[in-house]
Amino acid sequence: MTIVKILLGLVGLGVVVLVHELGHFIFARLMGIDVQAFSIGWGKPILRKKIGQVEYRLGMFPIGGYCKMKGENEFQEAYENREKEIKMLPGTFFGASPWRRILVCLAGPLFNLIFAVLVLSVIWGIGFKEYSPDNRIVLVSDVYPEQYYPADEAGLKSGDRIVAIQGKKIVNFRDIQKNISIRAEKVLPVTVERDGNLVNVNIQPALEKSTGAGQIGIYSWVEPVVSAVAEGSPAAIAGIQAGDRIVGVNGQSLSYTADLSRILKDKPPVLEVEYERDGSRRRADLVVSGEDALDFGLAFRINEYQRPPLFPWIALVKGAEETWENFTVSLGSLRLLFRGIDLTKAVSGPVRITYMVGEVAAAGFGESISTGLSSMANFLSLISIALCVMNLLPLPVLDGGMILLFIIETIKRRPLHPRFVFVFQTIGVMLIFGIMIFAVFGDILYLTGR
Repeated sequence: MTIVKILLGLVGLGVVVLVHELGHFIFARLMGIDVQAFSIGWGKPILRKKIGQVEYRLGMFPIGGYCKMKGENEFQEAYENREKEIKMLPGTFFGASPWRRILVCLAGPLFNLIFAVLVLSVIWGIGFKEYSPDNRIVLVSDVYPEQYYPADEAGLKSGDRIVAIQGKKIVNFRDIQKNISIRAEKVLPVTVERDGNLVNVNIQPALEKSTGAGQIGIYSWVEPVVSAVAEGSPAAIAGIQAGDRIVGVNGQSLSYTADLSRILKDKPPVLEVEYERDGSRRRADLVVSGEDALDFGLAFRINEYQRPPLFPWIALVKGAEETWENFTVSLGSLRLLFRGIDLTKAVSGPVRITYMVGEVAAAGFGESISTGLSSMANFLSLISIALCVMNLLPLPVLDGGMILLFIIETIKRRPLHPRFVFVFQTIGVMLIFGIMIFAVFGDILYLTGR
């Protein structure tokens, strides 16, 4: 299964990179810049084919890619030859005017945004299924009384239903997570339904420094009704069946599945489970092999939500709105990097991203082909937006850094000195290399900690 996840992840990440490099490729050709090679993947080419003046390659390592334009490294040659200006030959990258080079650099991130809009629009256009608990909540403090969160401060109670956040309708717990996690430390107007009445409160999600996400201290309220029992698991051996309702564990009553995390906290070797079936109560002993319900073979019921297909133009608007929201949230999240979050957990490298893409896809395909495709496409749109934002940062080597160089050149109204460009890019290579090492180190910690 892990191999399947990795393969799906590589395919997905390859698509996002292909879109980005395709933007550079198309605009380079439009701007009169010759493209020497277009590659998906890095390293030694395992496949190559020349069509016209362009050599198309498939690299040995299928993560990343590049579009090699003629003369894009002229600055290095000029620096080594101690020339005062970079050669500006026809058909080369530096031979094009600064504004043309800016457009070529912008094209990659722009294509990532367009890709996200199209993908999300298609998802909304064909409709999709979503699996999630409903919008009823349990306070973490009711499970762990020693803890206190923004939900407690705002006066929320277990059993409340969150029906709106910032005026946006909330249907299920997934909606709650999406709206809370991206708005750490922002005051949010929240509407809850309690005993048939609507109550309005303001909540300021706390910043979870291990992930950079916002949290208010709630669990989903999931009824402890068994939906599936893994074959050969402790639960199956004990005779528990789908449809049974767990009412108590180790002498403690169970109102919702969140209580299991508290009961399992001390890792008891045996669970004395009391459950209801056909109106009668029964008991069974389960040998615990881990820390959660899946370890002894139980899965609990969650809801299925069908998002109906939208008309094409409505789906396009919805896709554009969602892309813009994710883009602005990604930009705003950059400030969190300087707020003391755990970067080894919050910053993902290529290995972790590949695994996560594959994991999301595999989980979706476990439900159905359509669910798998929509889950993978939705996650790829988020990765594509993140790639866009990252590349627009005004750092050397990245597209944003190159754009900054060319803006400076435009303001100065004369070509940049080769030494300045060389030092700028060298610093960038060292910086990006350092970030990649850090990210891959975080990936290793992530995967070994699974």
